[in-house]
Amino acid sequence: MIRYTLKKIGYATLTLFGVVSVIFMLFNILPDDPAKMMLGQNQNKEQIAAVQKKYGLDKPIFTQYLLYINDLSPISYHSVNSSHYTFLAPRKYNVATTFSIGSGNVAIKLPYLRESFQKSGKKVSTVIRQTLPNTVVLALSSIVIAMLLGVFLGIVSVLFKDRWLDKAIQLISTLGMSVPSFFSAILFAWVFGFVLHKYTGLQMTGSLYEVDDFGNGTYIQWKNLLLPAIVLGIRPLAVVSQLMRNSLLEVLNQDYITTAKAKGLSTTAVIGRHALKNSLNPVVTAISGWFASMLAGAVFVEFIFGWNGIGKEIVDALNKSDLPVIMGTVIVIASLFIVINIFVDIVYGWLDPKIRT
Repeated sequence: MIRYTLKKIGYATLTLFGVVSVIFMLFNILPDDPAKMMLGQNQNKEQIAAVQKKYGLDKPIFTQYLLYINDLSPISYHSVNSSHYTFLAPRKYNVATTFSIGSGNVAIKLPYLRESFQKSGKKVSTVIRQTLPNTVVLALSSIVIAMLLGVFLGIVSVLFKDRWLDKAIQLISTLGMSVPSFFSAILFAWVFGFVLHKYTGLQMTGSLYEVDDFGNGTYIQWKNLLLPAIVLGIRPLAVVSQLMRNSLLEVLNQDYITTAKAKGLSTTAVIGRHALKNSLNPVVTAISGWFASMLAGAVFVEFIFGWNGIGKEIVDALNKSDLPVIMGTVIVIASLFIVINIFVDIVYGWLDPKIRT
């Protein structure tokens, strides 16, 4: 088991390294000049050159890449020569310890995602720390909605198998898997936040925290969570309902279910007492892999609903060519996706020894 776990961690490390490399190269070959974007209309060649030197944008692309990897690495090398700009000023790091090697220092630290180009030197890690919790709340709420409604609809579909209600649920599930999230977000925001606002009391846009009009700080507005959570949960809900239906039908064909029916138990009692628990295995498997996907899928949903999460932050950073924020947020989402999937693989390997071989 230890060997299997170390193997999975090794694969995760290589995957993350590949993701970081692709993200860096992709965003650093864009035609936009970050120095010009930061300076705006009032710029000249001297100012542009100064900004490029400050952020190391005047260096060859491969040198910038090595410095970025050094920033992200938990073990990094620092030149003692302050004239060698390396993005590695120790004061910007959360350094655990340092020790000297030759003409430089080696630091053991947390990954450094650099600073925003557009937020007056604000650390990217701070931006992510302020927005990621809102996205996590949204993703978890969507999973709960998808799980509860999906299991319920799957059971109803089995109880009314091949009847109009079963066919209607399957049709809705198919539409749910097919319709893009941004279209569903626009539709739900317009219908429930504008057309039916008088009856629902919901807004077209709004985040988890809102500012009090009377200067009493911020407060949580839970109703703003409803629409984006439902929209983000539509696709996994559709998948869960289909998985639940198929799994439950398969379990109901088992011998022990036939025995239970022969004892005179009703279909509802058989499902509730015997079949439901065993039918949830594929559903739980599917849900475990949806969380990280929801973090990435929340980009357009958050932007349309004005939800102050990491997805909305990515869109804003793209509009402003704020490369450190874009790269940092994408890397964090990719890291979460990899970590969650590796954790699930390790758990599966622990539960089923056949997988380890």
